Amino acid sequence: MKKVVDRLKAEGSMLHEVHNTMYRPWGSYTVLEEAAGYKIKRIEVKPGQSLSLQMHHHRSEHWIVVSGMARVVNGDKEFLLGPNESTYIPAGHVHRLSNPGVIDLAIIEVQSGQYLEEDDIVRFEDHYGRQ
Repeated sequence: MKKVVDRLKAEGSMLHEVHNTMYRPWGSYTVLEEAAGYKIKRIEVKPGQSLSLQMHHHRSEHWIVVSGMARVVNGDKEFLLGPNESTYIPAGHVHRLSNPGVIDLAIIEVQSGQYLEEDDIVRFEDHYGRQ
């Protein structure tokens, strides 16, 4: 693998730096599309797992459930969403996505805002010890 990466670098390719799918302890996300002001991800959450209780200063998010069951914390509300149901999370709202089911949860997340990088996450609680 190192030889492949070294060759990509030597040829001036950025493929060694670009990863569409990122794996996390709770599952994975794949960036499907991004441009100025928006990013679209497919997020998969393993059964019994959850993302951190978090918020973002610079982006809002729309979540649409594709398959499975989602437990959502959105501000001071907690509720379940099934396939073809959705919720909107404004910038500054504390939120969390969890999978209370026995099959993988898949959602499409549409982020919008002027800054969409991962370092805009403020974590309040995380089951995996991340800051």
